[in-house]
Amino acid sequence: MPALNVVLVEPEIPQNTGNIARTCALTGARLHLVEPLGFKIDDRKLKRAGLDYWHLLDITVYHSLSDFFSRNSGIFYYFSTKGRKIHSEVSYPDGCYLVFGKETAGLPEDLLYNNPETCVRIPMLNNPDARSLNLSNSVAIGVYEVLRQWNYPNLLCEGQLRQYKW
Repeated sequence: MPALNVVLVEPEIPQNTGNIARTCALTGARLHLVEPLGFKIDDRKLKRAGLDYWHLLDITVYHSLSDFFSRNSGIFYYFSTKGRKIHSEVSYPDGCYLVFGKETAGLPEDLLYNNPETCVRIPMLNNPDARSLNLSNSVAIGVYEVLRQWNYPNLLCEGQLRQYKW
């Protein structure tokens, strides 16, 4: 099965991270959390948002962004409102990392500046009041674009009714 990695750099809101953890658990994506976090990993709100899927989650916590980069290699795609490429214009390889910044500030600009070819954005309304999508929604959009390109490997793609047969 291809490997997909989701990286949250200094996430601040436990409910967002819980929702992202649930998305990762149900898609088989690995979750990487880069400290400092705006909550404790055992935070009640974090666990509630992830519901009962924590046992399905492959999660690693890093002390800093430099710690993360020293322990991981591959192609990193930086999701940012400052990106110049649209997220769906990229072909995502096996083992790639989707990197997202904290809710209030996004990713460090030097990281974006030094990686222009892998800095991507999700299109939004062209209005100064439309700053950014919710972090958990952005992660879901990114994850499902990658999985769509990979033809949803090992994911159940057909549902069943409980009372009726199709």
